[in-house]
Amino acid sequence: MSLKKKFFLLLDLMMIGALVFFDQYTKRQAVIFLKDKPAYNLVSGILELNYLENQGAAFGMLPNQKVFFIFVASVIIGVAAYVLLKMPDQKKYTILHFLLSLIVAGCIGNMIDRIRYNYVVDFIYFVRINFPIFNVADIYATVSAFALLFLLLFVYKESDLYFISFKQKRYRELK
Repeated sequence: MSLKKKFFLLLDLMMIGALVFFDQYTKRQAVIFLKDKPAYNLVSGILELNYLENQGAAFGMLPNQKVFFIFVASVIIGVAAYVLLKMPDQKKYTILHFLLSLIVAGCIGNMIDRIRYNYVVDFIYFVRINFPIFNVADIYATVSAFALLFLLLFVYKESDLYFISFKQKRYRELK
């Protein structure tokens, strides 16, 4: 493993750690300042802080499925770790490092809550569109997953992603 590759992986780990810390900090603040209190309007009729203990996924789907959510998060983290380890240290993959680190941080942030409390602390609510209450980890995972999907569909070609294929030797032979 090259020094540059090790540096990228160290940056990934540092970013994941900082993002998870920030997520957990915001959730702790939500518990301290919002739990058992009325919603706090940030922008009247549009955005408010509203404490919720979510035992399911978005919209409260699949309530009380802690083991399932931990399993899914673990698989996502494992796949992301595999891709990060296999990814070449070329500049064109820097955005993938960033997006995968965001996804991992989001999974870890919510997994910590599920393990610790058996629910996820949510507190950001868009009133105008009645969007499900969410948290910072949800933002990390959702926004980065959509950005990653866009990149995979419209920017990167299959040959750019040879490193996640089990046919690596074939792609190298073609180059």
